[in-house]
Amino acid sequence: MKKQILSSFLSFSLLLPFLFGIAGCARNTDSNAQILRVYNWEDYICNEDSEEDGYVDLIAKFEEENPGVTVEYSTFGTNENMYNELKIGGGGYDLVCPSDYMIMKMIAEDMLEPFQDSFVQDSNYAKYASPYIKELFEQNGWTNYAVAYMWGTMGYVYNPEIVDKEDLTSWSGIWNEKYSNLTTIKDSVRDSYFLGVAYEYMDELDALAAQYDVHSLDDPDYAEYNAKVTQIMNRTDKQTLANVKEGLIDLKKYLYGFEVDSGKQDMFTGKIAINFAWSGDAVFAMDEAEPVYDDDGNLEETGVYLNYIVPQECSNIWFDGWVMPKGANVELAQKFIDFLSDPENAVINMNYIGYTSAIAGDAVFEEMSGEDWYGEGAEGDLDENGNPLVPYDLNYFFNGTSDGAYSDGDYIIWVSQESLDRQIAAQYPSEDVIARSAIMQHFDNNTNAAVNEMWEEVKGLPIPVWAYIVIAVIAAGIIIMILSYIYKGRRAEAKPKKGYRVLKKG
Repeated sequence: MKKQILSSFLSFSLLLPFLFGIAGCARNTDSNAQILRVYNWEDYICNEDSEEDGYVDLIAKFEEENPGVTVEYSTFGTNENMYNELKIGGGGYDLVCPSDYMIMKMIAEDMLEPFQDSFVQDSNYAKYASPYIKELFEQNGWTNYAVAYMWGTMGYVYNPEIVDKEDLTSWSGIWNEKYSNLTTIKDSVRDSYFLGVAYEYMDELDALAAQYDVHSLDDPDYAEYNAKVTQIMNRTDKQTLANVKEGLIDLKKYLYGFEVDSGKQDMFTGKIAINFAWSGDAVFAMDEAEPVYDDDGNLEETGVYLNYIVPQECSNIWFDGWVMPKGANVELAQKFIDFLSDPENAVINMNYIGYTSAIAGDAVFEEMSGEDWYGEGAEGDLDENGNPLVPYDLNYFFNGTSDGAYSDGDYIIWVSQESLDRQIAAQYPSEDVIARSAIMQHFDNNTNAAVNEMWEEVKGLPIPVWAYIVIAVIAAGIIIMILSYIYKGRRAEAKPKKGYRVLKKG
């Protein structure tokens, strides 16, 4: 039987060049055929059709709108994995979606193709991306090499039935025996290092906030204040590394564990009550945890209303952005970004993945302000408890992106007071939060090595002195037993009398 299989395989292998030749001819019949190779985070684009949920497979839609184009879509799990693949194997990708600090690293190492001036100045992205986002990219020197895809903050998503909100107004709130075994933080060195720095320097950050009292991007002291917050949150000197390591090791005794993707599920299943979360994951957790009612208002599934909070000291403004590695098909890559930057497609994407697009525009604001999302009425209306709705001002994000349906200053959503602790605050942070939020900077290789070494020590299990003593005693006992066995084994064999010898068996 094995010979028959081998014979069949050899016969088939002889046909392979012929078959590949036919396939090659078939692929080349369309002279306009092009392949776009995209490398993105897992679960980070709408690739599902569902009329009921409003989902559209955006990859298939792009291919339909661009005959002859095929998208080869691959995913990665971490920035470092993506970077290593590009560095070692080249990858051959046209579009990649790294995070802020990795974008800086790739620019510094001359790994990227620049965007064409026509795209930067005249594209859907140029027209509809939030002016706030574009300004940040300009300030950081990314404009010619990266465009924003999704963005957000980091904070705590928590169960208010178990956790006191006041405890989480500071990052130090999870260093608390009250929440032992109820909290997870990120199994990500950059994110959890940020948390450790915020904890170690919370007094200095609070003093800065009191000194500048900045709550708006229009405040004349905003740039100076934010620059100082950013400097603190990117400290990597030896003393800071030592302090952060000590603080995070201390935190471990209160943690349920480290996670990258499971925290949101653990929140809505009730395994934990606090999760150090990216804002998009917080939105997902809050959505999934809510009770489900039918059209008549009858309860179908029980649940819990989770909340989201950004502590008072600071937060991290993070970005994931599209970049084009060296050798990319620039024209086709830009066409795909332009497609995703259409506000209607941005809405589809946000509906599906739960994160916040950098794209604004009328279609996005109408979705956000509708009753299916965050709008609860208009000025003067009351919430279900009879209290006046409060304004949630999003002009900083949407101003300047309208097709004519809105004027600058009109981008206000009226919500209940309770909603300010929920999805809308995670989806679109307030200006007050933005003002005290820093961007993670790129670390050089030596700094990265030092931070990673610190993180490995944090992740390892520190062994107390008494444990070393116990281990030594056990090891000594085992050695004694082995030596005793060897000695007894030798004694068990009778010695021959003098002048005689032991005969070997057989």
